[in-house]
Amino acid sequence: MRPSQYSALLCITFSVLLLTTPASVVARGTVDEPVIPLLTETDKGSADNPDELDPEAATGRGDHALVQSTHDMVSAANTLASQAGARMLADGGSAVDAIIAMQFVLNLVEPQSSGLGGGGFVVNFDAETAQVQAWDGRETAPAAARADRFLKEGEALSFRDAVNNGRAVGVPGLLRMLHDLHSQHGILPWAELAAPAIKLAESGFPVSDRLHQLLADSSALRDQPEAAAYFYDPSGDPWPVGHVLTNPEFAQTLRLIAEQGPKPFYEGELATAMVAAVAEHPKPGDLSHADLAGYQASQRDPLCMPYRTYQVCGMPPPSSGTLAVLQMLGILSHTPIDSLEPNELMSVHYFAEAGRLAYADRNRYVADPDFVDVPLEELLDAQYLQDRAGLIRDDESMGKARAGEPDGANARPGTDGTAEQPSTTHMVATDVMGNVVSMTSTIESAFGSKIFVNGYLLNNELTDFSLTGTDEQGRPVSNRVEAGKRPRSSMAPMIVLQDGRPVVALGSPGGPAIINYVAKTLLGVLDWGMDIQKAIDLPHRGSHNSATTYLEKGTSLAKLQDDLEDLGHEVELKDFPSGLHGLVMTPDGIQGGADPRREGRAVGH
Repeated sequence: MRPSQYSALLCITFSVLLLTTPASVVARGTVDEPVIPLLTETDKGSADNPDELDPEAATGRGDHALVQSTHDMVSAANTLASQAGARMLADGGSAVDAIIAMQFVLNLVEPQSSGLGGGGFVVNFDAETAQVQAWDGRETAPAAARADRFLKEGEALSFRDAVNNGRAVGVPGLLRMLHDLHSQHGILPWAELAAPAIKLAESGFPVSDRLHQLLADSSALRDQPEAAAYFYDPSGDPWPVGHVLTNPEFAQTLRLIAEQGPKPFYEGELATAMVAAVAEHPKPGDLSHADLAGYQASQRDPLCMPYRTYQVCGMPPPSSGTLAVLQMLGILSHTPIDSLEPNELMSVHYFAEAGRLAYADRNRYVADPDFVDVPLEELLDAQYLQDRAGLIRDDESMGKARAGEPDGANARPGTDGTAEQPSTTHMVATDVMGNVVSMTSTIESAFGSKIFVNGYLLNNELTDFSLTGTDEQGRPVSNRVEAGKRPRSSMAPMIVLQDGRPVVALGSPGGPAIINYVAKTLLGVLDWGMDIQKAIDLPHRGSHNSATTYLEKGTSLAKLQDDLEDLGHEVELKDFPSGLHGLVMTPDGIQGGADPRREGRAVGH
């Protein structure tokens, strides 16, 4: 899986560019204007106060071995979920059946990350037609939503004031998407897919180390009476590790959904309870019965690009994740990164610089394509990416990158500084028939809006929109709040093909860092010849297009700090609680990997 002679030619070409291009040159496709970076986590709250920051924090690291199988494989962020998916496959189910069963279980055992109250994206390879499909179950803004939703007297609310309340709740899309997906690609009866989660909800499951620690960190969850009654003991302490937690209300919710499909969720008693919970919050929102009844999941054309001998495919907008990952790969193909060791200085330097360029474009151009014309073809044009790569220097970091101006991009929208919170999950599955599914789902920040109803939490996804609606120059940003609109995301469920057949499926949670997580792991497999577990294990690195380059704390990358600073990088060491899960299909069988930074496993037959 090493690069071809063509790659070597690209590297030579890039070296010539570096030697002949003056440092001051502005390549084609660059907008010369101030750059507004993504909000960092400390812009959203104090990094010293996890409850203010409200992320899904790091909770330690395990040691996972590569899993190999012959017929099928699943990988998810909790072992109980992986076991449920593997059971569906053993019973003759499809990869889609396995994904749905795993998601129902994750709603129960990993409630901080995803669930029925949120949304998600699926990239699916259908073995029968040999086609890649993209499914959009992203939440939408209620019909009453306006651009000033998070403004007070003309100023944006702080993220803390915007996030944990009813106004942050979008129309949940996950269940509708899963049911639509099952109608096309399911084999087992819909009701059977809920059986493992119903059993766990009724008989109970042990509170994990990770769930316990996240509960301990969240005072905001304690402030919601319904959530506090479920997640904490009568003294207000989080349930201890190993405590057997039951959720009979969620079991009843799943029984309704198993028997009747999505109808009670979008039009019946479950919908009524959600509307009431949002309206009765001390800071109420405007989610309505009409919003829920009118929600539709979308099937979109997948976003694909050739890379070396592969075709790399993923979710198009409203996700920015695949676009940014593809841009990074395209830019890096004009550097010698494939011939370097993954953790050496110049490898990290090139990766961070490519990320700066991709994030700059992401912040300017990407939003819901039903509202905004996103110039995808132009942003992935080979010449445009080569021009962008020409901005990377060997001897100095560019700091904050300018957004490009590709041919055909007529609009000059404002630059959006919104960043998602990293409370999300990812899972993958492949079945004996060769179908492959990669799904990322989310409720936004840890425990979402903290509104607990029908046995699950509601999202706070609307804070993925720009809180101001304009940039510092007063220009409207593409990702502003509008009624019925889907907020921009960085989720990047991806499938890589070679000769028309899937060879890699992967994705991760992590807010805006998802882009770097997925790009790094793809490089590990496609360029550096690693198995999927070793690629997932690689220390995280990269930039979100601020002056800062991030290195994963407690890893071998820390030794590069001084040398990177000599190149002009402002370096910060930090925890990166990714949740990468991936599969690699080889002629000899299937490899499965799970992120040691969470508590999941790959399981196969």
